[in-house]
Amino acid sequence: MPNTIDLSELERGTHEILPEAEFRARMREAAQSGQSLRIKAGFDPTAKDLHLGHTLLLNRLRAFQEAGHEAIFLIGDFTGMIGDPTGKNETRKPLTREQVEENAQTYKEQVFKILDPQKTKIEFNSRWLDPLGAEGLIRLAAQHTVARMLERDDFAIRYAGGQPIAVHEFLYPLLQGYDSVALKADVELGGTDQKFNLLVGRHLQHAYGQRAQCIATVPILEGLDGVQKMSKSLNNYIGVNDSPGDMFGKLMSISDTLMWRYFELLSFRPLSEIQRLRERVEEGGNPRDVKMELGIELVDRFHPAGSGEAAKAAFIAQFSKGALPADITEVTIAVPADGMALARVLKEAGLVSSNGEGMRMIQQRAVRVEQEKVEDRELRLLAGRTYLLQVGSRRFVRATLVAGG
Repeated sequence: MPNTIDLSELERGTHEILPEAEFRARMREAAQSGQSLRIKAGFDPTAKDLHLGHTLLLNRLRAFQEAGHEAIFLIGDFTGMIGDPTGKNETRKPLTREQVEENAQTYKEQVFKILDPQKTKIEFNSRWLDPLGAEGLIRLAAQHTVARMLERDDFAIRYAGGQPIAVHEFLYPLLQGYDSVALKADVELGGTDQKFNLLVGRHLQHAYGQRAQCIATVPILEGLDGVQKMSKSLNNYIGVNDSPGDMFGKLMSISDTLMWRYFELLSFRPLSEIQRLRERVEEGGNPRDVKMELGIELVDRFHPAGSGEAAKAAFIAQFSKGALPADITEVTIAVPADGMALARVLKEAGLVSSNGEGMRMIQQRAVRVEQEKVEDRELRLLAGRTYLLQVGSRRFVRATLVAGG
């Protein structure tokens, strides 16, 4: 039965709620009537592991669950075979049913590190999309126009640029929208990049004579580089199944600036408590100590109690006391006679993805040369020397610079 939880708790961590007035009215109506709402969040099992970026949706789903509503964790085993074209500049390769089913099993295991298994309903959209058939698919496609599809930014950009758009990609938003029809969803959660698809679900529910769902979007979580979306393919992610030590170490490697965004989006601490932590740092407190509190909280969420403190102790023993990894990569970089800018060296050494990221890491005080923190963005490293370079707390390279670049 829904409780009268403060709506700010349900809206926390969201980017946009549509329509906002209707959402709030529906929440109040549910609390007064005692009728729980059906809250849906869908995930296509296109890879085996979830990362912290995925958990933004799970955290919001958990908040609705704790407020007494029905949480539906939808695994897109059918739509996963198509592949969501959102944000893609080319047609992606479809997965086989066997690949999708294998990945789906790992999702089921990981999701309950956040959600209450006794209060969560797991659905697979193949249950209603498999029997839809050709006739049903044609009737579904008749509910939307090509012009409306081309309003979607990524489709519009590809079309204007002469890049091919496969017909099956137009089906994806329709099938995701039909999930909401099949589940009679009251609220659907998704990333900001999913807004078009979520609105298609709202449109289709209206077309099928249902009360249209409200939608709530969550921000896209930046990866460890603080710039690009957290992604396994970019190797800037923190996996839900990462070991306690790896998870803690990766969290300690983020910049002091990114730390606050992670606190706001990933922590379950009250916002008032996060504000007190900010004030503590502004008054001269060490941001590293605050970052460790975040690391402990998140490690304990995904691992047995006490794992966070153990990971912190191991981290301090290895890094804070000057210990270096045993397997530091060694590279040789050719540089001009007058040396090379540090940011460029970091890129050539593979520690950052671009000169711009290198500059940002220096500005954020996340770069060390010979274990000394560097803040001078104009610093140039000279040929004829070998430098121990470090970005964050976990990325090390021993770079030998030679003349000739």
